[in-house]
Amino acid sequence: MPIDLRSDTVTKPDAAMRQAMADAEVGDDQYGEDPTVIALQEEAATLLGKEAGLFLPSGTMANQVALRVLTRHGDDVVVGWESHIVFHETGASAAISGVQFTEVGRGPFGADELRAAIKPRGHVIYPPTTLVVVENTHNRSGGRLFTRAMSEEIGAAARAAGLASYLDGARIFNAAVALGETEAALSAPFDLVGISLSKGLGAPVGSVLAGSREHIDTARRYRRMLGGAMRQSGVIAAAGRVALRNNRARLGEDHANAKLIATRLAGAKGAIIDPADVVTNLVVARLADGISAYEVTDACRREGVLLFPFSQSILRLATHLEVDEAACRRAADIIAKVIETAKSTA
Repeated sequence: MPIDLRSDTVTKPDAAMRQAMADAEVGDDQYGEDPTVIALQEEAATLLGKEAGLFLPSGTMANQVALRVLTRHGDDVVVGWESHIVFHETGASAAISGVQFTEVGRGPFGADELRAAIKPRGHVIYPPTTLVVVENTHNRSGGRLFTRAMSEEIGAAARAAGLASYLDGARIFNAAVALGETEAALSAPFDLVGISLSKGLGAPVGSVLAGSREHIDTARRYRRMLGGAMRQSGVIAAAGRVALRNNRARLGEDHANAKLIATRLAGAKGAIIDPADVVTNLVVARLADGISAYEVTDACRREGVLLFPFSQSILRLATHLEVDEAACRRAADIIAKVIETAKSTA
């Protein structure tokens, strides 16, 4: 079997999840009658310190529903550099919500950058800024973190400016472990929070959106509008409940394995990476001029290691519960060797 480091979404449900799915008590969630979905929504909302939750098929849908709830067509949304909601959702935000984005920072950003980016409402030319989106952890910068203080300052700046706020917390569990904070503390500054059950936690599918009851009632309408309302979805919600219960505490192992890989690659000629930047389960390595990330990815695949090329010169690796320390050591050695022997076209 290859060592798959393309994403922390490639994991398969374990025996406990499969048993929970088989035993799940279900009903029609269209009528609010699926007890397992209801339990998951309540558990997730409590964990995040919010009034209510809503189960959705994917994180992308959670993000898009959040945009519909918190914005109107023609609005401007402040986001971090190359956020998932901008670059990895096939243009859905423009097509569905009709918003435009203003990117700030080169990774996690601060309240000052938010304030500088806000466009006034009622201006004859500018689109009004009505929302700020924080992605924690920040995927594009390699799982870097918005600390609790940063999140609180951004939330306070948003409220002072009359903006709504949304936390794309697909990997908020990684952030909580890395920072030694609770998920509720990191979520508190934001009006809505989206979490993924299949990134890091090992569930086969599903996300939860959490916030006030009013916002979640509105989100339920948009979930249906986007085709995300399901029937006996307790079958998959059951796996999400196991993921929340069993797999949050072990995320530190993934972080340690990511640091291990980064440290090995830092010693490889042709790889540009600072292990100090790797604080969660994502590793982003830049390649020296002329070395193709796509060719490195192909060569590693032939050696039994699967990677994700972010661009022509950048690789991303994600550790997860199906790759242990030994597998990560082996993968790191293979990747380093491939990079060191790659032919440069520079």
